[in-house]
Amino acid sequence: MPNYRRATLPGGTYFLTQVTHERQPWLLSAIGREALRNAIVQVRQKYPFTIDAFVLLPEHFHCLWTLPEGDNDFSTRLRLIKTFVTKKLGKQLKVKTEFSASRQKRQEGNLWQRRFWEHLIRDEEDFIKHCDYIHYNPVKHKLSPTPQDWQFSSIHRLTAQGIYPPNWGNSGAPEVPESVWDI
Repeated sequence: MPNYRRATLPGGTYFLTQVTHERQPWLLSAIGREALRNAIVQVRQKYPFTIDAFVLLPEHFHCLWTLPEGDNDFSTRLRLIKTFVTKKLGKQLKVKTEFSASRQKRQEGNLWQRRFWEHLIRDEEDFIKHCDYIHYNPVKHKLSPTPQDWQFSSIHRLTAQGIYPPNWGNSGAPEVPESVWDI
């Protein structure tokens, strides 16, 4: 089995991508969105983190999280979020995928891919590029004509705060960071 090594920095900011199992498009369903939102709220109570940017798509999500000073455990947070969602609505969603022998052995559900993509943000430029990538993602996947037309995105909050101009991304794609697993 491979020995995965993840870059960690206490109090760091991380770009994360989590994909659903076999890319089943259940994340935008009303119960999927509610379960994910509730899971994030629950996990943040015990394991706080700041959500700097977020976009939810039918079969994956991207986010930027900043952890508290002295804390680098983003993996536990994401694992708990996935577990909470699976326990709360695994049967309700009725996702039609087979359980492999490996998934049965590990007692895994059929909602999430086992692994996730992570990148430790290095500096302000890296942060901006990843934030832009997150907010432009619905356009990239042809889910909306502009970033502002996609309702499941933190771009609306960041525009209201004056961080993004109201028409950001309408004239073309931003530069894609080298460290993005481009799905």
